[in-house]
Amino acid sequence: MCHRGGSKCLIWGVLLLFCVGGPNADAQRTNQRNVKKPNAKTKIRLPESVRTKKPVDMDVAPVRQSSRDEIRYAANELDTFIERELLAEGIAPQELASDEVFLRRIYLDVAGRIPTLQEAEQFLASKSSDRREELIDQLLSSPDYVSHTYNWWADTLRLVDRPQPNLVADPYNGYVKESIAENKPYDQWVYEMLTADGKVWDNPAVGFQLRDDGMPLPYIDNTVRVFLGTQIGCAQCHDHPFDEWSQYQFYQLAAFTAGTSTRMRKGDPGYEKTNPANALINEGKKRFDKGRVPGEFQRIARANTYIVSERPRRLRLPHDYAYRDAKPKDFVEPKVLWGEIPSSAAKSSPREQFAAWVTSPENPRFSQTIVNRLWKRLMGVGFVDPVDDFRDENPCVNEAAMDYLCKELVRRGFDLKELTRIVLYSQTYQRKAVDYDITDGDLYYFPGPTVRRMTAEQVWDSILTLAVDNPWPFQRPTAEEMKPVMDLDFSKVDFAEVQRRSAKFKETYFASVYKRNLNQHAYQRNVLCRASELPAPLPADHFLRQFGQGDREVINGSQDEATVPQILAMFNGPITHVMLEPGSALVDNVLEKNNIKKRIDAIFLSVLTREPSTEDRVLASRELSSQNQTGVGYGNIIWALLNTREFLFVQ
Repeated sequence: MCHRGGSKCLIWGVLLLFCVGGPNADAQRTNQRNVKKPNAKTKIRLPESVRTKKPVDMDVAPVRQSSRDEIRYAANELDTFIERELLAEGIAPQELASDEVFLRRIYLDVAGRIPTLQEAEQFLASKSSDRREELIDQLLSSPDYVSHTYNWWADTLRLVDRPQPNLVADPYNGYVKESIAENKPYDQWVYEMLTADGKVWDNPAVGFQLRDDGMPLPYIDNTVRVFLGTQIGCAQCHDHPFDEWSQYQFYQLAAFTAGTSTRMRKGDPGYEKTNPANALINEGKKRFDKGRVPGEFQRIARANTYIVSERPRRLRLPHDYAYRDAKPKDFVEPKVLWGEIPSSAAKSSPREQFAAWVTSPENPRFSQTIVNRLWKRLMGVGFVDPVDDFRDENPCVNEAAMDYLCKELVRRGFDLKELTRIVLYSQTYQRKAVDYDITDGDLYYFPGPTVRRMTAEQVWDSILTLAVDNPWPFQRPTAEEMKPVMDLDFSKVDFAEVQRRSAKFKETYFASVYKRNLNQHAYQRNVLCRASELPAPLPADHFLRQFGQGDREVINGSQDEATVPQILAMFNGPITHVMLEPGSALVDNVLEKNNIKKRIDAIFLSVLTREPSTEDRVLASRELSSQNQTGVGYGNIIWALLNTREFLFVQ
């Protein structure tokens, strides 16, 4: 397990490397390692936008304070189900984690970052018997919760800003974030995404359908995998070799969404004889110099042809269908995989029937899947793992606990924040963490959460917490902001108006220009903002990608394996140098302390969320003495702590 003693040799081994002249010996002599208070002559290289503390402009639905007693009771019931299974397996539950360990864990799991020095000092000084519950409720009601939860869903929903060159998905990504902020009931949110019509800036939920634009069969596979925890993709081409699903059943399910259209059609306003975007671009070839139609003109014109709608259409089996239950190219009637279409949707369109079935309280797999996904997010391992592989051969390790949480979810109106609160209030979550490797093949019965490496976003946002006072210098654009710039009514606009709109588009949301404008918040080409607000996908050499953030092409494509580029990025990368720049939050916090002991304490509490042990203090003081108490000594201590397993892991 990762704990103080277990990481101490690494902490001071790294520190020794700095002292004797390791790979960063030259860097010690630079301003980046020379921690000192800025003065009139000191060059401040951090953008002003991240150095000024500002409240985050975001409305976040608070938790229900009136339900705290109910949540406590539910958490106790959950503990009972977990402990009953532990007893049956002869496993003792872990002791409760210390306040220091709990503090760091809850910030990383709910806020997606480590606490600031001030936040840590405030919690650890509290004498309130309810301080843990109060902190949980505070964080669940914060913009940090929205940011971290957005990152989680971005990995699952494969959120990118431009799924295709002409498709602008920013409004959809903003919609996901806003749905989290307002704590939209989960069943309502999913239903909206499965049934939305229109343009993405009119009804941004259509972005879910557009993410798989042009791929109607993978759309069904991805939808079932994300929301129902079932992998049916193999049945697209043949009967599933490891599960009960047949190719015929796959096509029956796909028949519900076969009538979904994602483009303008003849008869739509502005679409008469020819595609209006093509007509505008062809006219542009005559009007623009040398016939070169600017990219922003083409993008905004084509982006306005993406309109989601539903029309009657029957689905046929493929031409090479090879099973005896039907013939190639036969029409297929819609049918769900299990259960029935809710009676309330009997007269609805096929797509609405499909959405009603997916999100029904009577569909157990819908609630089981989100409960299981959330459980893995907070505990490190799912009741069923992998989380999207529910089948008889992949058993649930505690059906009673999962069923209880599912019933609570449905009873509370699919309120994901209340579900999260139940888990966080539980002793099961608040126990000491356990080293566990799922690849060993042993089932995990949850004597406590598992030790796990931070996600790429948690590492990034934690370093920002150390480095800057304002990690929110901007937020990703919303549909409301983009609509006045992006929306074209082809039945009314003329060529000159499209030119004006495209010029405005270029100044604001045209991808290359938008990213370039973000550089005003950058340090050494790294834009200093929460990971949730950065463009996606990021370049492959970006810190977040080096630490395992996926390219968002596959569901849950992030990775947590250690790599050499990660070591180099932490050891001597620009994003870690930023915290020792004059004017950084960490520098200011440390130098505000008026003696060496308090400064050492501030460093440990800032980086590791704990006070140093006696041995830590002795070694740190010795390092400062060897450097004549210069900023280099403080920099060495910070770098040593940052490059430890204790920093990078949630324990």
